[in-house]
Amino acid sequence: MAGIAGWEAGLLEFADAATGILDAVIESGALAREGRMAAARSWQAGTGPGAGGLAAWAERTGRRRAEGIGRGGLRFAFYGRVSTEDWQDLESSLARQLAQAEALVCGHGRILARFCDVGQSRSVAWGRRPQAAVVIAALADPDREWDALVVGEYERAFYGSQYAMVAPLLQHYGVQLWMPEAGGKVDFASEHDERAMTGLGLSSKREVARTSIRVRTAMATQTREQGRYLGGRPPYGYRLEDAGPHPNKAHAAWGRRAHKLEPDPETAHVVRWVFAQRLAGHSVARIARALNEAEVPCPSASDPKRNPHRPGTGWTLGTVTTILQNPRYTGHQVWNRQRTDRDLADPADVSLGHKDVQRWNLPDGWVISRRPAHQALVSEADYIAAQGVAAARGPAPRTEMGAPGTRTYLLAGLLRCGECGRRMESAWSNGRPAYRCRHGSTSASAPEHGRPRNTFIREDRVLPHLPALHLLLTDADGSEGQRRRRTRRGADARHHASPEDVIARLRDNQVTLTFDAAAGTLHAKGAAAIHIVTRKEAG
Repeated sequence: MAGIAGWEAGLLEFADAATGILDAVIESGALAREGRMAAARSWQAGTGPGAGGLAAWAERTGRRRAEGIGRGGLRFAFYGRVSTEDWQDLESSLARQLAQAEALVCGHGRILARFCDVGQSRSVAWGRRPQAAVVIAALADPDREWDALVVGEYERAFYGSQYAMVAPLLQHYGVQLWMPEAGGKVDFASEHDERAMTGLGLSSKREVARTSIRVRTAMATQTREQGRYLGGRPPYGYRLEDAGPHPNKAHAAWGRRAHKLEPDPETAHVVRWVFAQRLAGHSVARIARALNEAEVPCPSASDPKRNPHRPGTGWTLGTVTTILQNPRYTGHQVWNRQRTDRDLADPADVSLGHKDVQRWNLPDGWVISRRPAHQALVSEADYIAAQGVAAARGPAPRTEMGAPGTRTYLLAGLLRCGECGRRMESAWSNGRPAYRCRHGSTSASAPEHGRPRNTFIREDRVLPHLPALHLLLTDADGSEGQRRRRTRRGADARHHASPEDVIARLRDNQVTLTFDAAAGTLHAKGAAAIHIVTRKEAG
């Protein structure tokens, strides 16, 4: 019994000791935990050990910046764009974009500046959009009133590769970019964001291309199969008449009406007379002069509401030519006579993007209605015959000099008239190139009384004197000093440029030559005049 009692007493003592040890462990753990929490609180408050260290200072700096954003926030500039005033509600479109931008930056800052481009296509580069160009120019200003740029919709700001052009500028000047598609701030250093922006640019470009293809295909079908009038200014000699409800049921429900061309009783006979005169062998200049002398109102004067951009002073050679070349006078609807090409705005600066250039298509590219769509003013046979009478337009094909059937003007655009200062025009005279100035007069009107005589000079009278003029120009600017050398006899020997070399140099330096017919001299700015032997002096 005594052994058992001793064993129980020892067990109780061991339990008491274990309990004491466990309490000490628990107490020490609690103290340690409390210590860690206190240390964390002191670290957050910046008062604990090591609070003055570099890491703590850097962390506190970032925290103060975040708190500053919460109090005052970033200063944002908003950029918006509306492509076409005629087809979009300017106020509602911009208001929608601004509302999306404000919702995006809510809690992060305020919009303090607004930049909005109206009537600008998304394909126009930033440098050629008026307000976007202002944004780009303001980036370099350290005193600008905004630190970040926000847009309400990607397609309103960027297209194709435009983001890749603008983002480096924003990053260089420390300006943030915020977009809904990025969920807020765009991370310029993030490969994910870069891929997302590139994908959006390609998607925007694809959307434009897809829409263009669908619209052009639909217009071609409507012209060829239906002969539908697709809008635009009616040709001179026609007027618009109602053609019933619009073929599209949705448009018809909105009250839109279709239209067709009808002969204008006041001008249709003029078109028939113009074609008759051309088929009789009369020149375009003679037809225009006869119309002006008869005081027949020109197209822009007959319809001033549709031609506010034209003076309407009288018939010109171009006006008559336009009528003679318009195939719609045959009664067929014709579309795609012109196309829009995308040329570089500035080949020396591709960042400016492309610009739209209108060019004429050849007849094989026209879309012509299968059946007559309106009353004809001339027959198809007469129209085709008139095209055969018309003189060839445009520059002659560039072949070797002197090739038969070609007309080459080496000095085209380089000669100015000493009488009036106008650029002299090219004119073929007796099988040779020449240049003339009519001092503002045209063949469409009779010459005014007291007008100076036309200035005229043949090209072969000018070309022999170009090397001498070249020496005078190089002596004036000293650009050929290194090409002079001494011979054994002590005489100067210079490089003698050919007329073609001189012409190339004049064009490269944008130098024009002034011909004074009264004095018979030719001179360029900064050089002495050279006497030209005229035809009369040559006997």
